[in-house]
Amino acid sequence: MKFSCEKALLQAAIAVSARAAASKSSIPALEGILLEADSELRLTGYNLETGIRTVVPAQVSEGGSLVLSSRLFGEIVRRLPDDMVTFSSEDLTVHIQCGMSEFNIQGIDPEEFPELPAVERQNALELPQSTLADMIGRTLFAVSDNESRPILTGSLFEVIGDTLAVVSVDGQRLAIRREKLENKPGMDFSFVVPGAALNEVKGICSDTEETALVTTGARHVLFKVGSTLLVTRRLEGEFLDYRQAISRKSTVLLTADVRQLMASIDRVSLIISEKFKSPLRCTMEDGSIFLTTRTAIGDASDRCPVEGSGGDLKIGFNNRLLMDALKAVPTDRALLKLGTSSSPCVIVPVDAEEGAEPYLFMVLPVRLSAG
Repeated sequence: MKFSCEKALLQAAIAVSARAAASKSSIPALEGILLEADSELRLTGYNLETGIRTVVPAQVSEGGSLVLSSRLFGEIVRRLPDDMVTFSSEDLTVHIQCGMSEFNIQGIDPEEFPELPAVERQNALELPQSTLADMIGRTLFAVSDNESRPILTGSLFEVIGDTLAVVSVDGQRLAIRREKLENKPGMDFSFVVPGAALNEVKGICSDTEETALVTTGARHVLFKVGSTLLVTRRLEGEFLDYRQAISRKSTVLLTADVRQLMASIDRVSLIISEKFKSPLRCTMEDGSIFLTTRTAIGDASDRCPVEGSGGDLKIGFNNRLLMDALKAVPTDRALLKLGTSSSPCVIVPVDAEEGAEPYLFMVLPVRLSAG
């Protein structure tokens, strides 16, 4: 195999494909990147759950394939001067040259690298890369890390009519992001993608209106983003009936400035730590939320102005979970919908149509001890 490539382009391609390389595996090839050169140069990383293949512009003078350690190959190329990189191999010995720098390293037999799963198309959808990244980014925080319910370690993608909803839930909170699709798929369908894979999808998406194509097969999902393909397994099982889980009986409606509320929570959380825990105590007053915390370190309080009457409702939250939900709100102002001290807080856009909100976040309360 022999090719030459611009250092910056090769470095970027290594960084993308290495996202799917295994950090540690009993199969050494899985810790590497598969390089394949024919009419084009392809780099592939695969950890048996998620695979990423990207194409990089290169001048290929001799075809072939080889596996190189993703860590070593990446570090070598990153440290090379900004010039044309020349790559050649004979058997498993690789020669890399750029400017005055030269490396000779050993590769791994490409036969030891497993093939990426084939995805036989069942359904597909298209949306801008920036939109896909935003939908993932605003819901990924609510994906469960509890392996006892594997289906909740991923996000549900649900297409109904011309609307895509991405839903994540972990038992203490729920996040939904909806978006209208310009190209309406021919039928309704849904699938669940592992959270770890979605984090990589978000990483390979650009802040651009260029299209990302999502194709579902019987057991796998394929994301095509520019010249990069990401394949991951689908999570099997029954996802939570999230519509039934959403609290719709709200008697307290408060409109808050999101940044102002986050600042108040941040201040009173200063005395909370892993060692000294405390619920975030909220009293919903007329025109304000009174927030307090108390630990062995001391106590703190703050008042955040809001629009609406809280009826002196007292409710407790995990400060981190409530903060995560507020961080995901894409607007300056949001509507907080509450009922009782034991019912969830639902955060939605102001004046949004119920059931069709572009975003919805729900956080369950924590029990407050007397006094």
